[in-house]
Amino acid sequence: MKAAIVKIGNSRGIRIPKPIFTQCGFEKEVELQVHDNQLVIRSAHQAREGWDEAFKAMSQHGDDALIDKIDSSWDDSEWEWK
Repeated sequence: MKAAIVKIGNSRGIRIPKPIFTQCGFEKEVELQVHDNQLVIRSAHQAREGWDEAFKAMSQHGDDALIDKIDSSWDDSEWEWK
């Protein structure tokens, strides 16, 4: 896909079609990097962002216990094994 470069004041820009914008997970900010004369645009939002704080809060509230036993009674009573 080609995109036209447009003048925006003293800068230049490109218009990113909405389906591509959505598919890339772009929100309000992106990260720009140049590698070997290529522009790389990445979402500034990182997967699992904020998880460290969430885990600390869970630990402080005692809500971080591992579930080590799964109730399998449904398998025994509701499932017909063949």
